[in-house]
Amino acid sequence: MGKGFFKVPVAKNEPVKDYAVGSPERAAVAAAYKEMYNATVEVPLYINGKDVKTGDTDTMSCPHDHKHILGTYHKADKKLTQEAIDTALAARDKWAATPWEQRAAIFLRAAELIAGPYRAKINAATMLAQSKNIFQAEIDASCELIDFLRFNVQFMTEIYSEQPESTSGAWNRLEYRPLEGFVYAVTPFNFTAIAGNLPASAALMGNVVVWKPSASQMYSAKVVMDIFREAGVPDGVINMIVGDPAMITETVLASPDFAGIHFTGSTGVFNGIWGQIGTNISNYKTYPRIVGETGGKDFIIAHKTSNPAQVATAIARGGFEFQGQKCSAASRIYLSESIWPAVKEQLITDVKSFKMGSPEDMSNFITAVITEGSFDKLASYIDQAKKDENAEIIIGGGYDKSEGYFIEPTIIVTTDPNYTTMTTELFGPVVTIYVFEDKDWTETIKLVDNTSEYALTGAVFSEDRYALEEAISGLQNAAGNFYVNDKPSGAVVGQQPFGGARASGTNDKAGSKLNLYRWVSPRMIKETFVTPTNYRYPFLG
Repeated sequence: MGKGFFKVPVAKNEPVKDYAVGSPERAAVAAAYKEMYNATVEVPLYINGKDVKTGDTDTMSCPHDHKHILGTYHKADKKLTQEAIDTALAARDKWAATPWEQRAAIFLRAAELIAGPYRAKINAATMLAQSKNIFQAEIDASCELIDFLRFNVQFMTEIYSEQPESTSGAWNRLEYRPLEGFVYAVTPFNFTAIAGNLPASAALMGNVVVWKPSASQMYSAKVVMDIFREAGVPDGVINMIVGDPAMITETVLASPDFAGIHFTGSTGVFNGIWGQIGTNISNYKTYPRIVGETGGKDFIIAHKTSNPAQVATAIARGGFEFQGQKCSAASRIYLSESIWPAVKEQLITDVKSFKMGSPEDMSNFITAVITEGSFDKLASYIDQAKKDENAEIIIGGGYDKSEGYFIEPTIIVTTDPNYTTMTTELFGPVVTIYVFEDKDWTETIKLVDNTSEYALTGAVFSEDRYALEEAISGLQNAAGNFYVNDKPSGAVVGQQPFGGARASGTNDKAGSKLNLYRWVSPRMIKETFVTPTNYRYPFLG
């Protein structure tokens, strides 16, 4: 029962620590990294508040040191998958009835645990098993996840406060109910923050969740689950399972109580899930909410008036941070010919200066790609570019997986705007550049819009306001997050709600109220104070 209209702490973005040489945060992460590297961890399933060990395990390794075993994780079978579903449903009524301020307190506490005692550990886990350098780990695993948790609480209270008009004779109330059933959260390897936010945002709104993290992200997923447990998430509210993805998804989507999916991953997988939901639609108690952020083939287009140094920096950062393994990474670049020589010169200089190696050495900017499969795919595209007459590798092109899955940051210049690496999502440190004639600005805008099936992020550079407006207008459907004179990555929670359309997803904008609306089912309540007793209206006489 509510006992007051409570104000939650005003959400503020968590400051990013700089990890300068000699700083206490640098020493703390270095110590955590070393300790965790030299230990072995066992990651159980988490069902109904209990650690579940099946004996069916797989190993976790460092992508940058793949012979080193960090530990093992247990895998679920169909029976345990169903148990996770049943457990969630059993917890639903009590969790849905929990006062909103109690749910808020749990996730605010989780944010503070990450900001404080868990910061070094969650960053080190992300560095070890996902090969993020310290800065990429800090802005992801710590700051962005903290921001998601804090801002979601604020957004929740804003949603609840949105109420219809009432009159003296009737009180109109809008109730934001959790979905009837359970939510399936499917999260990717590349962002620890996404892995934490997808189950947490649905749970915050009163839903129960079956969470399937990526097998390549199990180390930091365990840390996230440990944080949720310590913060006080009740048993059964968030259940973490991993195993055969097809089996788990098929079991989840077969349940009549499936009420929604919160997904980040590949377009192909999401399309398959959508198809399965459609096939099963008559079996569900309610129409499921389908929320997905999928692939990207993100662009930068630069006008002849652009500052070459700014453009080169945007390509270097936007294309190669976290080895290009971001759905927002800049991977297809369109440069006006008059700025190309200067951009090219700085790009080559910058990329040559990148240090590559283990994230334990915090002077390294580039580390390894996530798996051998990713490495092999990227190497094949690089090898093909070396053979093709309409492509030239101007820097990079090397690779080595003897110790870690290392791909050199590679820049391809092509004379064909539809060259394969201009159109295919590679998810790695490979950037392709197409140089166009200055006079073809308008035609190139159309080319950018029509080249890709994706529409996640994009950027335009120009010092000419008319040229900027033409690109902003002409590319309005080409990107859900559009950047003017900035790289097309690095969205901040509370500032740039993130998501795209076309084959990039449902554009439900993680890190905003728009996303949280998807996890509630509004009920309108009208209470009349003096109820009529005669059916006759005045016009009847």
